[in-house]
Amino acid sequence: MSDNQLLRKRINFYGRVQGVGFRYTAFQAAREAKATGWVRNEFDGSVTMEIQGREEQIDRVLQTMQSAKYIRINRMECQTINPVADEKKFGVR
Repeated sequence: MSDNQLLRKRINFYGRVQGVGFRYTAFQAAREAKATGWVRNEFDGSVTMEIQGREEQIDRVLQTMQSAKYIRINRMECQTINPVADEKKFGVR
């Protein structure tokens, strides 16, 4: 896989991930990394994120999430999905 290849991942986060600034932190980290996609809370207390960018951009966002002060990620389920053409930003849903 080329370092410049565009990837998109759907990640479900479980743990202390709601009510702790998770979506805001994800938004800021994705914006700084110039990654695109979205993040949303789920009814079961988990958070879902779709993030798109180069592998190092995605890794940088995930490292930020795992080291954030109030967030505690116990488990992540991750799958690679097809990139979304012409996506320009990262949003909170």
